[in-house]
Amino acid sequence: MNPQAKLIFITSLLLGTTITISSNHWVMAWTGLEINTLAILPLISKSHHPRAIEAATKYFLVQATASTLVLFSSMTNAWYTGQWDITQLTHPTSSLILTAAISMKLGLVPFHFWFPEVLQGSPLITGLLLSTAMKFPPITLLYMTSLSLNPTLLTTLAVLSVAMGGWMGLNQTQVRKIMAFSSISHLGWMAIILIYYPKLTLLNFYLYAMMTAAVFLTLNSMKVLNLSTLMTAWTKAPALSTILLLTLLSLAGLPPLTGFLPKWLIIQELTKQDMAPAAIIISLLSLLSLFFYLRLAYCATITLPPHTTNHMKQWRTNKPVSPSIAILTTLSIMLLPTSPMLTTII
Repeated sequence: MNPQAKLIFITSLLLGTTITISSNHWVMAWTGLEINTLAILPLISKSHHPRAIEAATKYFLVQATASTLVLFSSMTNAWYTGQWDITQLTHPTSSLILTAAISMKLGLVPFHFWFPEVLQGSPLITGLLLSTAMKFPPITLLYMTSLSLNPTLLTTLAVLSVAMGGWMGLNQTQVRKIMAFSSISHLGWMAIILIYYPKLTLLNFYLYAMMTAAVFLTLNSMKVLNLSTLMTAWTKAPALSTILLLTLLSLAGLPPLTGFLPKWLIIQELTKQDMAPAAIIISLLSLLSLFFYLRLAYCATITLPPHTTNHMKQWRTNKPVSPSIAILTTLSIMLLPTSPMLTTII
């Protein structure tokens, strides 16, 4: 892709995100979401492969439908209350429509079917943007309207997302699809706590984005797209494979790694809110995701030869590890001791 074109699309992504997260008026928030959608489409379809074109088409249709619902929800609210302010979404029908629209934008169950397909058709770096940066504006809209949303509906969507994200990721061999189902599962954790402690949702999102970025950049550096290639990647970059193992375990939420921090705080808060059954259910359902993270980690580091994969061994390269991967993986592994400081900040 032309560097000037790429610069325009990346700038538009930043602009769209900034407009949405800094707006008070529904129409401005909607404008930011639209700019974001239009800027990411060329990045999805840049390879001109039929799969990439299909992914871009699916993404466009889903996001256009969700944006229409956002506009419809805000207009219904303005019709009944005279308010266009994002924080004044008080009409119950409007809040239900908005929950459906944002769930569709994020890929929460039952509006999740597009996300694994789109991620599978995109390059790894675009997949990283779709999993992290493109989720930020819709999550900020949920954060701003959290007081008006229906707790029962959000808890149901959250539990279903954690269940489906774990269950559907079990049988996958494509790394991008596994990361898509991982994203759906993490969104469930964010959604369940949104009404009771919105800042915890944002903290969870920041930590999730950091760990996912570390995984995607590592996979991109090793040029890995499926499990069979991952099995031979240890000969090419043993240090990166070891780092990937720890980052995946952190993403799974195992102590004493960073990923344990948001899960721990969310379970603690749910228990305070007399929602211990919901906390137990999502904790047990996250064991499903743990299985496929362990599978990825096993393929990355533990399958030394002899094994039955037909891929040729790759030459070991002396290419140094990128500083961004080094910083992100360090943060993804070692932030748990800072949890007292993080909890006082939020």
